Amino acid sequence: MSLATLHSRARSGINAPLVTIEVHLANGLPALSIVGLPEMAVRESKDRVRGALINSGFEFPARRITINLAPADLPKEGGRFDLPIALGILAASGQIPTQALGSHEFIGELALSGALRPVRGVLPVALAARAAGRGLILPAECAEEAALVNDIPIHPANHLLAVCKHLIREEGIPPYSGLKPPAPIQAQPDLAEVSGQERAKRALEIAAAGNHSLLMVGPPGTGKSMLACRLPGILPSMTEQESLETAAIRSISNLGFSATDWEKRPFRAPHHTASGVALVGGGSNPRPGEISLAHNGVMFLDELPEFDRKVLEVLREPLESGQVTISRAARQEQFPARFQLIAAMNPCPCGHLGDTSGRSCRCSSEQVTRYRGRISGPLLDRIDMSIEVPRLPTQTLSRPTNQGEPSHKVRQRVEACRQRQISRSGCPNSQLVGRLLEESCVLTPDTRHLIERAMEQLGLSARAYHRILRLSRTIADLDTSDEILPSHLGEAISYRSLDRKA
Repeated sequence: MSLATLHSRARSGINAPLVTIEVHLANGLPALSIVGLPEMAVRESKDRVRGALINSGFEFPARRITINLAPADLPKEGGRFDLPIALGILAASGQIPTQALGSHEFIGELALSGALRPVRGVLPVALAARAAGRGLILPAECAEEAALVNDIPIHPANHLLAVCKHLIREEGIPPYSGLKPPAPIQAQPDLAEVSGQERAKRALEIAAAGNHSLLMVGPPGTGKSMLACRLPGILPSMTEQESLETAAIRSISNLGFSATDWEKRPFRAPHHTASGVALVGGGSNPRPGEISLAHNGVMFLDELPEFDRKVLEVLREPLESGQVTISRAARQEQFPARFQLIAAMNPCPCGHLGDTSGRSCRCSSEQVTRYRGRISGPLLDRIDMSIEVPRLPTQTLSRPTNQGEPSHKVRQRVEACRQRQISRSGCPNSQLVGRLLEESCVLTPDTRHLIERAMEQLGLSARAYHRILRLSRTIADLDTSDEILPSHLGEAISYRSLDRKA
């Protein structure tokens, strides 16, 4: 038989669309052509495959070989198709049987010696292969990542010969039996190491409980960065679905996935010189940016006004929708971006406006206005909470550390609060919209009067109104209260310190 058909997977965003590889051998002058929109690395695979087959002791057919990668309009990239192309040539030339090809999917790059080299983006491939009901044969170095997906036979191989022996049933490759890595301890660094700042710690707990965004304003050295770095330690444990989504994004990124990152919430802190493309992702072959790498985790923007204003504006849509769409002339990719934004800034350019340490501010009112104006009103409107982090008195700093409440105790309250939200509405309070928001945030006449007065006096927008409702619902949940009380609503309003009349 001069025709063989195999299955593999391409990469499209965090998805792995099916690629059917058809290999046909015909009479004529010896030649090898690859069709189906292959990129340069795929076109070069013919030389890698030829060397791998010959050095593994197989015969490379001296015939006209046509390899079709279907669908033809899907771009194919990388060396992931080397293994299925080599197996297709062997099957079409009758050197291995074709019966076992249909029950497996194949992915892997070949060395000239026939050894299998790892490829990126294996986790989405394993998820798609499980959905299709097929097993997966892949390089041994990728097996640990693919094994994060349950209920799929994974056969790791180190060499092309091992795969061929498995297919002709001479020496089967046993399914990978590695265990998932244990969940990491997320309570380091500990919240107890932060001296004082009880109001900021309270705001951090509320933000963690309801997945709310938070902006901290204060002079240099008041602990804003320390507090932000300790947020992952009080966040709830990741579900398996969240872990798979986060691992899939890292798998296709330049970072790659490591088993030590399993069930560990991401914490991304890009420098203020980062570009808009670095934050949202991009490139001719779109890759995820910082906001997608922070999916299901935290993105910390320190020195917020130092970011270019155009860069900050790209955060507005993802903060609302939880996803980002990257459009290019030939391709369009969509990446998840449900991250928790934590930001920090100084009150003025010199950093000492309102400082109680005795250091006077040297900035004029125009400089302060211009400095704060680097952050647009629409972006501030999308931040749930803003608090002031004042300088601590020397007496507080001189006390021994680890005297505050440790992270694991705060995390217990946060997890109980988050469970109340999931049981009631199926999502964190920050994601309540429409009917769910109305049903979860029923106001009494007293609380309704209070928020109406706040709307008038602070000049709040409709978006800020809904964010205050969500925030007060989280505060009530932390208080194990089914009803939003005036005290809950008052505390939520107090976290809108940067709101101002238009």
